[in-house]
Amino acid sequence: MAYQPPFQLTHTMTRQVARIGELIGTWKATHQNLLLPELRRGNRIKTIQASLAVEQNTLSVEQVTAVLAGKTVLGQPREIQEVLNAFAAYEAMSHWQPHNLEDLLAAHGLLMRGLVDNAGHLRQSGTGIYQGTQLVHMAPPANQLPRLMDDLLTWLKTTDAHPLIASAAFHYDSEFIHPFSDGNGRMGRLWQTLILSDWQPMLAYLPVETVIKHRQQAYYQLLGEADQNSDCSAFIEFLLAAIESSLEEAIASETETRVEMQVKTRVKTPDKILALLQQQPELTLAEVANHIGLSTSTVERAVAKLKQQHKLSYHGPKKGGYWQVKITT
Repeated sequence: MAYQPPFQLTHTMTRQVARIGELIGTWKATHQNLLLPELRRGNRIKTIQASLAVEQNTLSVEQVTAVLAGKTVLGQPREIQEVLNAFAAYEAMSHWQPHNLEDLLAAHGLLMRGLVDNAGHLRQSGTGIYQGTQLVHMAPPANQLPRLMDDLLTWLKTTDAHPLIASAAFHYDSEFIHPFSDGNGRMGRLWQTLILSDWQPMLAYLPVETVIKHRQQAYYQLLGEADQNSDCSAFIEFLLAAIESSLEEAIASETETRVEMQVKTRVKTPDKILALLQQQPELTLAEVANHIGLSTSTVERAVAKLKQQHKLSYHGPKKGGYWQVKITT
């Protein structure tokens, strides 16, 4: 019998998948399936900071931003290396296939480079998860890892489960199997993002990890309960709720950013026109519009106001004339 992760499809999951689909539709309709570059990078930084914070990395969003900008940051060398590795891994996602073991190992090698001796390899010894001195989860024996990972990746490749549910189920099962000596948590979150982005490319930049960080206690509690009950359905519902919240926040954030940019553009349009016509007074308004990336009608309205303000005037015939910019001091 083919392997199946331990979950049951629930009415809650069905509602969550439908709601997430609606939000993705709104995101696409509003933003033409494209994220602003500023938000792509900002969301990725939030993702990295949050995923590492779950693993006790103490660097703030501002410090992570500075590290990635090549600035000197007061922090532990290991924490700085974790940031650089995570950024490289998330940037490389588009080159990997979710069901490919070699890609999974390559991702771990990049994510844990310089942090563990066996980065990019399955663990060779037993391991467990402890809370203080208490063992809360004993991972399967190392000699079972090739079979377990093959079963899980084959299921991921062939399942007809919705990608939202499949990504969350994989997240849980990879945590349960614990295929690596270290970095399993951040790998589980990275690979869930890869699975989601393989379905909807926009989701590569959705900072679900930020929500997980804020709900960290519930995250670990539900992982433990899934182990005890041999059923990760509640954990899947938790992750779907995190995706839903992240989408709502991302849509609101991008809408706000676009409005701010539009306001700034409107404010600066007259100055752009004056600067351009001072350098190239022979341009037509259509050419001006093309240069500054606005519609001709927008430029015409701005020029009319500049004329009224006696900052701009036109001299000569309609064809072959020139613009004169009044320099104010």
